[in-house]
This record gives sequence, C-alpha cells and structure tokens, in this order.
Amino acid sequence: MNRPFDSVIIVDWSASATPSPRRPTADAIWIGMASAQGETTTYHRTRADAEAALTRILDAETAAGRRVLAGFDFPFGYPQGFAERLTGTAGAGAVWHWMQHNVTDSPTNENNRFAVAARINAMFAAPGPFWGRPQSLPLPGLSERKNADYPAVGLAERRRVETLVRGAQPVWKLFTTGSVGSQALMGLPMIARLAARHRASVWPFDAPGLLTLAEVYPSLINAAVRPAVATGEIKDAAQVRLLARALRHLSATGRLDTLLNDVPDWPGRADEGWILGAGHAPLLAQALS
Repeated sequence: MNRPFDSVIIVDWSASATPSPRRPTADAIWIGMASAQGETTTYHRTRADAEAALTRILDAETAAGRRVLAGFDFPFGYPQGFAERLTGTAGAGAVWHWMQHNVTDSPTNENNRFAVAARINAMFAAPGPFWGRPQSLPLPGLSERKNADYPAVGLAERRRVETLVRGAQPVWKLFTTGSVGSQALMGLPMIARLAARHRASVWPFDAPGLLTLAEVYPSLINAAVRPAVATGEIKDAAQVRLLARALRHLSATGRLDTLLNDVPDWPGRADEGWILGAGHAPLLAQALS
C-alpha cells in the first residue's frame, strides 16, 4: 500500500505503578498526533485512560477511512529464541498474547510486572534474563541488579537493533532509569488488543496496512527536541509531537518507505522486530528542518 499515511500517532508509554500527577509532567504517558487537522499532544495519568483514548482515536480514524501509523516507544519483541522458550511458539506475536493473559493492570496502574518477570526467570535453569526491582519488593528469582549469564541462558542480552541504536536499553531491564523492559511488559498486552480490535498490521512483522502499529525510539530526534525543551515544553510532549510531524512529513513526501524497507532479513526478525527509523536519524532531522 503506497498511499501516504493521513495521520501519525506517537505514544510515550509508562510502566508506573501509580497514577501520574494531575499536572502534566515528564516520565508519564503522552500521545502526539499529526494530521491534516494539525498537531495535538495529550497527557494521560494511567495506562487505562491512555488506551481508551487511543481506541477512540483509532476507531474514528479508521471509520473515516484514513490511513494511520501509530508508533509506541517500547520494544515489540525480545531476543531471538525467547518467544519459543516462553510460549512454545516462535514469533513476537506469541509473546504479546502470553503477556495479555498473564500481566494484570488495574485502572490505577497497579500491576504485577515484577512478579511476572520473576515467574519467567524461574523457567530457566540459570538465573533468568530479567533483572531490576525495588529493594522493598523481594522476589526470589528477580535480582535488583543484573546477574544473568546470557550465554548460559541461551539468549542474547540485546536485540540486534539495540546494538545499532545508541542509548537503547536491553529489554530485560525492569527498574531505574531506562527500564524499557517494564514498559514492554505493560505495553505488549495493549498491542495485542489494538491489533485484534482494528485488524492492524504490526510492522515489521506485517506489511504496512490501513492501520500500522510500529516500535519507535523518540530519542532519535533529540537534537530537534532540545530547542522546544529550552522554551519550556516538557521533553516527552515535544518528542511525541515532533516525531509524529517528522514521520507524517516523510510519508507525505514519499520518503517513509526508506525507513519501512530498511530492516535486515535474518532468522531473528520474526522474534525481535525493529525500531522504525533506526539508522536514519539524519533523515528524521531533515524532515523537521
């Protein structure tokens, strides 16, 4: 499908165990959207509220026949081999559905992500791959600090794309700065639900369609975000707003295919996925200049 995307949505996710403050703040959930109607950013205190808002937006966009790209800033996959070890079936989709049935999340953000990670770690003879938790939450099998021997576990510490994108953290890290692993645990069940509800394509596992969900990494446009932050805009809000603008501009000018098509073809791709825009920070910057 070569038709440009009419709308681009970017979601900055959070794994917080409590609602974010009433006053918009950093390190919370932000949704940015760029469309023919302009640009918007919205702040969400809980994952339940954010998912409900996304569902309303996607329902309206697809009902109107508009083509939509929705990007989420957490990993869509795990290192090659994890899906089969966890579920008995290869492929990232098997993990999304496993998470959907095992991760619990309340309307006020209370969740069982650390307990789920400890349960997964217990499936391995050597210390399991996940690590990081609050000191106040002792869980056998889930260390506060990294103690996994990844060669002994039989899994890579990083996905292939994380070895190429500067600053990207490993999916196994669940606590402290850069704990993208917790965001994935709390985000993948939503990907399963949104994909099923809207019959969406999930890139790069599927070819882009009328509605396409993709993994993004907003830090790729940090140089463009800094001036907005200097004027007082919250970094997370600036990132989702500007990345949505950049991707929509690239789509409108026929250059988004450069990003969508630049994914190595290797046996782990179906497990690991890819970050949209990896290796193309200059093109994203150009779209915002």
